[in-house]
Amino acid sequence: MRLIIGITGASGVQYGIRLAEVLQDKAETYLIVTETARQIIEIESDMEIHAVKRLATHTPDERDFTSPIASGSYRFDSMVVVPCSMKTLASIANGISGTLITRTADVCLKEGRRLVLVPREMPLSMIHIENMLRAKRAGAVIMPACPGFYPKPESVSNVIDIVVGRILDVLDIEHELYERWG
Repeated sequence: MRLIIGITGASGVQYGIRLAEVLQDKAETYLIVTETARQIIEIESDMEIHAVKRLATHTPDERDFTSPIASGSYRFDSMVVVPCSMKTLASIANGISGTLITRTADVCLKEGRRLVLVPREMPLSMIHIENMLRAKRAGAVIMPACPGFYPKPESVSNVIDIVVGRILDVLDIEHELYERWG
């Protein structure tokens, strides 16, 4: 399995980092981290950017349109943008491919591959909601970072695992990150 992870400059970079950690032994991964995401990683986590990048198989630069994942002829299974900033969501929803993340998302949509967008913003404006609807109509899966609490999380790490576990469910990847309902 070959998966693309995009971490953008929204709060909640821990979701993307944890997804990369879990996928280390489950898939070949491409990890794209935006410049703003690098700043947020410094603010919100205890990890250095080089340690985050070591979690992935490949780490192309966000401006590298020669990366194989920028082409529809390169085979990969799915892409997750987590967290997905509203700027990135707007670009994807409107077909603006100005970064490797938005170009690769465009490849997913045009090739009929699974694209999971995990926005982490609230409250939502009408523009945000319309962009989510537009992306959904184009084929994206919209998964706001809204954890369930039936597993009774005892820590922030547990809450992160619930969201990451749900992302893995959508990707059809087995995990034991949280206790399932019923």
